[in-house]
Amino acid sequence: MTITPSPIGATAHGFPRIGRDRELKKALDAFWAGRIDHAALEAAATAVRLDALDSMAAAGLDSVPVNTFSWYDQMLDQAILVGAVPERFTAVDGDATLAGFSSARYFALARGTEYIAPLEMTKWFDTNYHYLVPEIGPSTPFSLHPDKPLAEFREATERGITARPVLIGPFTFLKLAKACDRSPEGFRPLDRIDDLTEVYISLLQELAGAGVDWVQVDEPSAALDLTGEDVATIDRVYRRLASSGPRPRLLVSTYFADPVEALPALAASGVEAIGIDLLNGPSASAVREVPGIEGVELVLGAVDGHNIWRTDLASRLDL
Repeated sequence: MTITPSPIGATAHGFPRIGRDRELKKALDAFWAGRIDHAALEAAATAVRLDALDSMAAAGLDSVPVNTFSWYDQMLDQAILVGAVPERFTAVDGDATLAGFSSARYFALARGTEYIAPLEMTKWFDTNYHYLVPEIGPSTPFSLHPDKPLAEFREATERGITARPVLIGPFTFLKLAKACDRSPEGFRPLDRIDDLTEVYISLLQELAGAGVDWVQVDEPSAALDLTGEDVATIDRVYRRLASSGPRPRLLVSTYFADPVEALPALAASGVEAIGIDLLNGPSASAVREVPGIEGVELVLGAVDGHNIWRTDLASRLDL
């Protein structure tokens, strides 16, 4: 008997993580000031995550994104996930943990200490958000620490929600990273892409073992102006991920612009779905002309997350 894979269906790309009334920001400020303890911070974070889950489920989404919550920054979380923590932070430790990682070290990476400089912060594409810049060198060790996406997946499934973990893709992670101090001249973090890809393969196997059906891999850097070498890198990475197993089905999501150079490579890679931003990306007619696109599920971004005005849903449905 042939089993038809379930489509992603109606979904959201992610969900605001700060809380309806900035509950997480208030809890963080209170925690850093010593007015609440770690347990109270965790309780506030859990309440924000559960409210997001329940809101998306109540809206009727077929697939709900998880691992989009962060105590501080999603690039920091991804660096921890793949073990890319600069050596200067290894001495910072404490008993309290956030998804299995030292809370003291997490916030030292984000904010620094009296003696240790934090990770650099810079703007996230054309948004008002910022991210912490990973520091990668030729010998930076990569290792898998999957506690957070696994915990958030379990949290959703225990509420009967069809959940889809979201990860920052390996190309975007290294494209946005910077070379750590004492790196040799000419070294680029993207030179480590093959090493990092193997960690992602291990992560996909862990997620498959936990019962994950779909994983969303965010690659906004695939919509930048790419060189031929960049396109070849994306092609190699996603052919490698798609051919690995066991693994969940892969949704590679691009946004903010038109992935004109990367789209043919992704369509031919063997991934099951591609996310495309119809508002800032290609036209439907241009997508239709991409070789191999008819064999890939498309998740089309049609609601403008930058705009303060409500979307005209009827016109979007026509689109």
